[in-house]
Amino acid sequence: MSGVSSAQGRADYASTRERALGAWVKSVEDGSPAWEAGLEAGMRVDAVNGQPMEDIITWRWEADGSEAELVVFDPADGEQYACVLEREPGQDWGVEFTDVLFDGIRTCVNACQFCFMSMLPKDARASLMLRDDDYRLSFLQGNFVTLTNVSDADVERIIRCRMEPMNVSIHAVSPQVRIPLIGRRAMRGMEVLQALCDADIEIHGQIVLCAGINDGEELERTLRWVEERPQITSLAIVPLGYTKYSKRFSSSFSEDEQASRNVIALLAPYQERARRELGITRFQLSDEFYLDANLAVPPASTYDGYPQFHDGIGMLRCFLDEIDEVRASRGEDLDRAADMLREAGRRVLLVCGEAALGVFTVLCERWDAPVEPFAIANHYFGGDVNVTGLIVGEDLLAQLPSDLSDTLVVLPEVMFNFDRVTLDGMGWDHVAHQIANRGGRAVLSIPAPGNLLDAMLTASVLGGLSPQHGTV
Repeated sequence: MSGVSSAQGRADYASTRERALGAWVKSVEDGSPAWEAGLEAGMRVDAVNGQPMEDIITWRWEADGSEAELVVFDPADGEQYACVLEREPGQDWGVEFTDVLFDGIRTCVNACQFCFMSMLPKDARASLMLRDDDYRLSFLQGNFVTLTNVSDADVERIIRCRMEPMNVSIHAVSPQVRIPLIGRRAMRGMEVLQALCDADIEIHGQIVLCAGINDGEELERTLRWVEERPQITSLAIVPLGYTKYSKRFSSSFSEDEQASRNVIALLAPYQERARRELGITRFQLSDEFYLDANLAVPPASTYDGYPQFHDGIGMLRCFLDEIDEVRASRGEDLDRAADMLREAGRRVLLVCGEAALGVFTVLCERWDAPVEPFAIANHYFGGDVNVTGLIVGEDLLAQLPSDLSDTLVVLPEVMFNFDRVTLDGMGWDHVAHQIANRGGRAVLSIPAPGNLLDAMLTASVLGGLSPQHGTV
């Protein structure tokens, strides 16, 4: 994954909340059909139109008409009730659930050699060890799945409900490479993937490239296999990432500039054919390959509208292009923020991962403001981990200056999960308080130029540098 990321579409990784099974009602809009039918927060919907509530997909599929017959459990009296919801055309039901999966997350049955979970420190919190591999989260949140734990009934449901695009980890196609790489059920994933292609389900594919394992000739085989299946409209190739806790890997493409250049060269003819024949690049490399090869990232036209943005495909290009867009369209805002910061005698530190330091430096050089990039080295994970989204609280607080007087510290919100907890279990309130103790003020921002500008403007307007426990 890249060093820059947006929170939009971000999965709720390693939540610290306990997940209660069932379609529990989170809220009901006053005056809505759900409200009129008597639904209240804290109730549980057990069935809709006679179908058990497995997940939000069941709800959307079954409750697609003007009426929906529900079986509802009310914990207030421990009883089940039947009710009917009715609505006008275009009207929303007015009910929100606490989760999107009501029967639990489907976990991984694989033993992938490159699995990041196997490279975590022993004292990592238990929620980080949950290896989800749920086809429903592929459709709902864009998670990549292997399809190795998908049943025939699941395949039929994906096709019947047209759950597309599906995001599928392919990695390799030859049994002699794929099975040792993924595990004994590896070929089941290929069977399901082929069935989805036969049913014309759109696929976004992914390859985690491991040097000496699925690169070279095997990568060529996989690219040819994908090339023959037009249903796979994009294929992301990302390099193996490893931590200091890995027992199998101690190097990757990040240490070998020529190896990265070889991958870029190998992919070029496939990209050229796709552009010539389909009008899209289709085969796309993650930003890390260009960084590791010391080459400029390609232009925006290469990324086909960024279908795999959250897999680190084109994030750096988006960031660079947005720098110029913000300078051109919001120059007055930028000048105003710079003037306010200078008048107040403040500086701004934009925190990022080491992988993003280059583009953050470009941003600060093009914006004439007292703003500096501040890259955090990832000692917690070690290895070649250097992305913004994996910054932990321990490293952040250890590396920020001890004196942050008159300093606004803009933290990337992608280093926190939706519970505002870092990967090493540090909460936002604690981080903000520690920065305040050093004389600074912490704010959160999506790490994109426009959002970073908004963070600076808001902080400048608010005045003092007392800790602000809110997200910009």
